[in-house]
Amino acid sequence: MAVFKSKFLFILVAWALLACSTAFVAVHAADSQPPTLAVVGDSLSAGYGMFVDEGWVALLEARLDKIGRPHRVINASISGETSSGGLARLPRLLERHAPAILIIQLGGNDGLRGIDVPTLERNLARMIELGQSAGSAVILTGIRIPRNYNDAYYEAFEAVYPTLAERYDVPMVEFLLEGVALEPTLMQADGIHPNAAAQPRLLENMWPALEQALARSTPHADELAAAGPGGQTR
Repeated sequence: MAVFKSKFLFILVAWALLACSTAFVAVHAADSQPPTLAVVGDSLSAGYGMFVDEGWVALLEARLDKIGRPHRVINASISGETSSGGLARLPRLLERHAPAILIIQLGGNDGLRGIDVPTLERNLARMIELGQSAGSAVILTGIRIPRNYNDAYYEAFEAVYPTLAERYDVPMVEFLLEGVALEPTLMQADGIHPNAAAQPRLLENMWPALEQALARSTPHADELAAAGPGGQTR
């Protein structure tokens, strides 16, 4: 009887140790998962007119992997998207993916449609607030519209982005298409969308703001800030 009890006790202890080990492995695996980066944008981020792996968002994921800061990148960009549409979709995205970094790249279609500037500002402000409340480091991506509107509209539109970036203390990309928009060889035939050859430049334009966001969201990201765009330490 004593031998039976000893064997039974041994089995119970073994089961307990196995359960603890399994739980530890599961927790450790969860902890080792890379953080998530989400992009909520329009056609400039959706890769309009090109293969998905050619867009700057895909290039971003590859670069983060290369420099040893891998992120699971969620590209929630839709061609033709406005700030209203992005705001409507954002709560579900935050709930589902809990991104460590949220890139907001919207407003161009608002401007092209002549949507009033206060509406654009309210929508973007609310998106930033939602992202920050969810614990995301937010990046705001600026855009410029053609000067075929009256100067007052253009100036008010352009001022939205730096105003919000300062108000909410978020990194900002002044103009995603800097160095691209006026280069015919980097634009598609429609003259609106950048082509595949332009995507590395878009990533370069995004990179400084991303470094700031990574420093706010990722432990030991100070090492990244010293890394150049190709992942080499400056």
